[in-house]
Amino acid sequence: MNNDPIDMGGFLLTSDAPLAGRNTLRVDARARLLAEVNDVGKLPGLLAYPAVRDGKVLVLGEGSNMLIRGDIDATVVAIANRGVETFQRDDRVLIRVAAGERWDDFVRWSLGQGYAGLENLILIPGTVGASPIQNIGAYGVEVAEFIDTVEAWDTHKGEFVLLDKAACAFSYRDSAFKRQPGRWIVVAVTFDLPRERPLSLDYAGIREEMEKMGAQRATPYHVAEAVVRLRSRKLPDPAVIGNAGSFFKNPIVGAHQADALALAHPGLPVWPHAGGTAKLSAGWLIEAAGFKGARDGDAGMSNRHALVLVNHGKASGPQLWSFAQKVIAGVEAMFGVTLEPEPLVI
Repeated sequence: MNNDPIDMGGFLLTSDAPLAGRNTLRVDARARLLAEVNDVGKLPGLLAYPAVRDGKVLVLGEGSNMLIRGDIDATVVAIANRGVETFQRDDRVLIRVAAGERWDDFVRWSLGQGYAGLENLILIPGTVGASPIQNIGAYGVEVAEFIDTVEAWDTHKGEFVLLDKAACAFSYRDSAFKRQPGRWIVVAVTFDLPRERPLSLDYAGIREEMEKMGAQRATPYHVAEAVVRLRSRKLPDPAVIGNAGSFFKNPIVGAHQADALALAHPGLPVWPHAGGTAKLSAGWLIEAAGFKGARDGDAGMSNRHALVLVNHGKASGPQLWSFAQKVIAGVEAMFGVTLEPEPLVI
């Protein structure tokens, strides 16, 4: 098999495939085999193909939420199906979206169709299929709130399954899909979006941005525009500099530890969390530890947002991961808090 894609009818196979253009951190790595799946009905046949069946499988969307540490001795499966359809269930209109659709395109489509809910999640890179895995969230909203079901191929059962919200076991930046990597391959997500709902305006400067915009009456469109402006100012564009968005989760700590840290560091943002715990601002901790804008060679943290690990040029996966470890160690030494990566580290 050479390096040219081979059309297998519903999917393309490429051996020794370059991945630098398939991950937003621009890590120069290769996959033993790349399978681009346009027809998910052919997925069982692909997984039964000897070159795939006898090795490991990694599912890849737009590569916007991962750090690849080296070449991948596996079959990388890129789900590339397309399509958005609406259907009625009882008194609700549900929206089924193919996993290969771009997330930001779907958010903008939903706003154009008069649906509410996803406006705070605009401009997040990646595919719709990746959204439940990470339980993506931004500006006080998580996608789990609007997911009705997830369709996936269950590699344990060898069949397509339909998982409701409870089965997805969503939590902060987490899900059953993330906790059992490799078990499910998401092929479609069905959303339950309302026409009207209370807007989420009380997070990270949204109200202030809307005032600057001169918005007289808050609508999902206004919230989306405010978020676009905020994200564009604060977060580096992956098209300009390699990054995977926020690289660290906001840490969850016990209430006593949060109180002690807030007393010692009055500027530290602290938010109440479930079960009597508290959520701390990872970005604040990283900046206070002196890592905002820091770099080692081409690996570093953004000077625009302390949460964002960036590739200034040709940093390798190991170099980026090594720098991330320095950040983790520095924050732990100063605050006694251990940061966890948000993206998948491969």
